[in-house]
Amino acid sequence: MSQVKVFKIKGDLRKRGENLPFHKEIRAVKKEHALQHLYAEMGSRHKARKFEIKIHSIEEAEPGEEQA
Repeated sequence: MSQVKVFKIKGDLRKRGENLPFHKEIRAVKKEHALQHLYAEMGSRHKARKFEIKIHSIEEAEPGEEQA
């Protein structure tokens, strides 16, 4: 059975010529699933397309480290 992990994703969202930094914590089984969830959420909330999102790092959070 797969174990759900928490991934910390840091990057920039480019909108209207500005780079807006962000960091998100997303629960997923794989890093690829977390990235797909991030693209879907940023597109839904901010109308950002995939090419407007620049990912700097994806790290797996340690157990007990994630925020509530």
